[in-house]
Amino acid sequence: MERASHSEVPTRDRRQKDRRNRIRRASGRIEADARIDTIRKLQSLLELARLFDLDLQLGDILIQIAKKATAVMEADLCSVFLFDPETDELCLTVSLDLGERQIRMPSRAGVAGHCFTSGEVLNLEDAYTDPRFNRDVDRQTGYRTRSLLCMPLYTRERGKLGVIQLLNKKDGVFTQDDETLLRTFGNHASIFIEMAQLQRARIDALERSRAELERLNRAKDKALDHLSHELRTPLAVIQGNLKVLKRKLQGQHSALEAGRHFEILENHLRRIMDIQQETDKMIRVYQEVEIEEIPLFAVATQAVERARQRAPHRTLRMAVDGAQALSLRLERQTLDEVLDGLLKNAIENTPDEGLIRVWFERQGASLRLTVEDYGIGITAENQAFIFDGLFHTQETDAYTSKKPYDFYAGGKGLDLRRMKLYGQRFGCDLSVESRRCVYIPTDRDLCPGRISACSHCQRPEDCLASGGSVFTVAFP
Repeated sequence: MERASHSEVPTRDRRQKDRRNRIRRASGRIEADARIDTIRKLQSLLELARLFDLDLQLGDILIQIAKKATAVMEADLCSVFLFDPETDELCLTVSLDLGERQIRMPSRAGVAGHCFTSGEVLNLEDAYTDPRFNRDVDRQTGYRTRSLLCMPLYTRERGKLGVIQLLNKKDGVFTQDDETLLRTFGNHASIFIEMAQLQRARIDALERSRAELERLNRAKDKALDHLSHELRTPLAVIQGNLKVLKRKLQGQHSALEAGRHFEILENHLRRIMDIQQETDKMIRVYQEVEIEEIPLFAVATQAVERARQRAPHRTLRMAVDGAQALSLRLERQTLDEVLDGLLKNAIENTPDEGLIRVWFERQGASLRLTVEDYGIGITAENQAFIFDGLFHTQETDAYTSKKPYDFYAGGKGLDLRRMKLYGQRFGCDLSVESRRCVYIPTDRDLCPGRISACSHCQRPEDCLASGGSVFTVAFP
């Protein structure tokens, strides 16, 4: 075998040296490009940090976030899903290049739903091979999804905020470096989204307050009208009876006749005193109270027994249901007044031979106390005002006061108003669901007061199915 000549060795060494130099220069260019790319991405993160200085609305912030994510991650599309806790849905608020629109889906549906519920980062090289991927959107839009990177978004308290999703890496597939960068990007974006949501919530709260004030002003006129009626009627009766009594006594009528007039005076004076006492109770709502552990089943049973004793002339079925081990931390007098008020309201709106149920249950983090009556129900128009106080559901000219716990007693709504104030103080929520009896759809339509006297009901079950109200107090 022939050996290489001395002249060929330097030539081969030079070639090897040149090749190493070329590799070194190429590596340097790659490293320089990588540094430039890193700097560019960091600059994009800094630009994202300046977004909130622009005082943008939530929708504008989401669009800017999606644009930045698409540019930084070199993706084709970016979608931002926000969680709606009221409906347990993910809301696609913004999706670049597919048009700004809002699409809702269950929080557990599809790739985004799995990412949101599990907290996993999903990096799919081919989305069509994953059974969780929903191809319907592609079919509707004509778009073809290939690679996909999906990551959950969290609030500062680690609460679930939503999901950010990138589609179709422009050069290859999404890498682990992309995941790291998107995590950093998502952490910054989450802060801005959360702050924008809080700002929008404050604005919405102010708008609701303004609308509520307008609604209360409208209700005020009707309340004042009824208050005038409430006070004018007993005072006029007192004045008239005093005149009659004076003439009777002057004519030396019997003491029995005089006693009857005095009884009428006392009844109407009692009506005025009741208004004053109810007002005093609402003022007492804000006084200091003593909190204790209250067994719900025992307290609810005692409240039902008190209602029976106060309405011995009524023929009603009343039942209590719920786990006997459930208890609630609250002031005992407050809970008694809430139960007494709800039961009184139910009794006065349920015809004889009807049914009233009290039950309680735990739902998630709250404990719910419910009083349900199968009575005449409340019209949709009146349901907006029943907690305002001094509001009656009958028309003023058709209104006649009766004794407490009588059917159609014509209450003033002060009990319900006081319970609403209790709720505001103790952090609980009082709500109502009601359906007006189908046989008496308006306030002017009257119920005979006993199921067996109703021409529409052949049996008690017909009345129970015709209407009723459900008042629920949710304690935190």
